[in-house]
Amino acid sequence: MSLQTDVMTAMKTAMKAKDQNALASLRAIKSAILTAQTESGASEELSEEDEIKMLQKLVKQRKDSAAIYIEQDRAEMAQEELAQAAVIEQFLPEQLGEEEIEKIVTAVIEKAGASGMQDMGKVMGLVSQELAGKADGKTISTIVRKKLA
Repeated sequence: MSLQTDVMTAMKTAMKAKDQNALASLRAIKSAILTAQTESGASEELSEEDEIKMLQKLVKQRKDSAAIYIEQDRAEMAQEELAQAAVIEQFLPEQLGEEEIEKIVTAVIEKAGASGMQDMGKVMGLVSQELAGKADGKTISTIVRKKLA
């Protein structure tokens, strides 16, 4: 089943439950899908990789907004953004924990022969490819930086 079909099904459920937060999140996903399809050609289905990247981008936007709201002492707005991020995350593959990411980063560093911060770009590229959709870039970056330092 495609992401678009899953989102439409979830939207119907959210409408029946009158869950405004979920509905706003699902509408954002639907909008992003339609935008991506028109950019790449109207008849073209999005690849699973493109769908995952799009969903990760939406989650990152929500979390960044929540961080800004927290800085401005607007906790209720931050909660709303984090709740929307949680709804969007349901459509992403299961995210790996830090321990699993560390194991993969260590293996990639050894395989690439990386020895210091000058190799961070190379390591980030390899790890990001391997963990596509399974971990966010900020977590990967933090762990790579810690291992190379």
